Amino acid sequence: MNLQFTHKPNYFLGAQLVVRHLQNTLQKEKRDHVIFSIDDFKQLFQGDNASATIDLDSILHIAKQYKVETLSGDTALIQSYHIDGEKHNVNFTINTSAVDALNEGKSFITPDASSYE
Repeated sequence: MNLQFTHKPNYFLGAQLVVRHLQNTLQKEKRDHVIFSIDDFKQLFQGDNASATIDLDSILHIAKQYKVETLSGDTALIQSYHIDGEKHNVNFTINTSAVDALNEGKSFITPDASSYE
């Protein structure tokens, strides 16, 4: 029996969407903690429930690898994240020095997709 998969997740695209969404949120208001609901992720991933639930931890793990060049070296935008299954949200702790560097016009140092399996 051979099963054909109808959905192949693209974790790197999802991670880029998350990072850009965080960047847009932080441009409006600089803060060191951000909370997004699972519904926010469903909307961000255009209704893809798998990306917003089962695959979310893998996507966020890659998103955490996005860095920005700062005076103290390359700094990750996302310091840490916590998926709260009971409250249906994700709590992000943000490195404010990375946000400052982004606001100064620095660009992201993206993770290398060829080095992941």
